[in-house]
Amino acid sequence: MEKNTQFVGQSFAFLDAVEQAGRAAELNRPVLVIGERGTGKELIAERLHHLSPRWGEPLIVMNCAALPETLIEAELFGHEQGAFTGATKARPGRFEEADGGTLFLDELGTLSMAAQERLLRVVEYGEVTRIGASRAVQVDVRIVAATNEDLPAAADAGRFRPDLLDRLSFEVITLPPLRAREGDVAVLADHFGRRMAAELNWPQWPGFAAACAAEMEGYGWPGNVRELRNVVERAVYRWDEPTRPISRLTFDPFASPWKPRPLMPKAAAEPCAGSAPPAPATPATAFEEINDLRTAVDAHEAAIIKAALDRFRYNQRATAKGLGLTYDQLRHCMKKHGLSAG
Repeated sequence: MEKNTQFVGQSFAFLDAVEQAGRAAELNRPVLVIGERGTGKELIAERLHHLSPRWGEPLIVMNCAALPETLIEAELFGHEQGAFTGATKARPGRFEEADGGTLFLDELGTLSMAAQERLLRVVEYGEVTRIGASRAVQVDVRIVAATNEDLPAAADAGRFRPDLLDRLSFEVITLPPLRAREGDVAVLADHFGRRMAAELNWPQWPGFAAACAAEMEGYGWPGNVRELRNVVERAVYRWDEPTRPISRLTFDPFASPWKPRPLMPKAAAEPCAGSAPPAPATPATAFEEINDLRTAVDAHEAAIIKAALDRFRYNQRATAKGLGLTYDQLRHCMKKHGLSAG
């Protein structure tokens, strides 16, 4: 987790979330932090810990999506020597490491159902049993969890335990996306720009030209504050005239006339003899010309998904939500139609 961080913003939506975190910090209760990627969920977790009575104890961070499912339980709860192949010595889990302090579980929604069941026992009884152990260990840990998923909807769909959700949602802090933080784009851009200019030893901060400022205000920021920071710092370091306001932005660093083309699926590149012709890139609109219903439906579905991916700048979780699909359903459709991940 990045140190020496600070909250920058003046919008009411943002300040309300920060104030809510400050009030919840004093209580020894679990907190859920909900928000899109790049909205600062880890900063809220830091605030909850450092303003709490546990501020002098460990703040342990675990990204639940960064580990394969087979290792998550061992990381969370620890294991004894010989508990599984490769366990050459006993190792405490993150709960034991965070004893007396705070455990921040990022990407909570990716936990397997088995890990959720074990997590529920820790929340209920304060007991952790290492994999391969016969005795439970008492721990005193405050849980702060974060996700960009709709957990109530996941619980309704059977992908998240409702009883675990009930126990973790004493307080829920939902962070506003940058597009909803009125006035904060300019404030954040100035903050990040000044920091980058100082890092490059510029004699002064020239600011952004009016056209650039308007571009940033009109942009949707699917990556939120993290994306804004990248765009601003990239613009500053690429600018060769430190005495003049910056007038050039690059929102997509991958944009290039030499950008590699997506690999065409083998089945599409080499169709079998006698197979149906490939689906057209755009759905047919003249219904009387349709002579293959399945091909026409597939083409229409592919076009809808491609348009949605473009609209959400290939953020697949946002695209799935926008189409009313689960993430796995969207990935299945993309694979079915040979659509690239961007």
